[in-house]
Amino acid sequence: MNWQVYIILCTDDTLYTGITNDVARRFNQHVDKQGAKYFRGRQPKQLVYVEPGHDRSSASKREVVIKKLPRLEKLQLLGSDINKITDFQ
Repeated sequence: MNWQVYIILCTDDTLYTGITNDVARRFNQHVDKQGAKYFRGRQPKQLVYVEPGHDRSSASKREVVIKKLPRLEKLQLLGSDINKITDFQ
């Protein structure tokens, strides 16, 4: 199965990182408050980063790495060649 790591920009300008095998479905779950507890106090605004090409294990490991990055480095990821967001717009 093709897993992706994704980042969502929230209405409070925070960045949420997660993994899924269906980015559109997962984003809609977050919008409908059926996803992570993180979205109980904020709303997802926009999908800003998608990194495909993972299996479940590598996606989980990459998610941990990204979550540990400082905000500035996460923002740099958004403009990198790794970001395949155009595939999902």
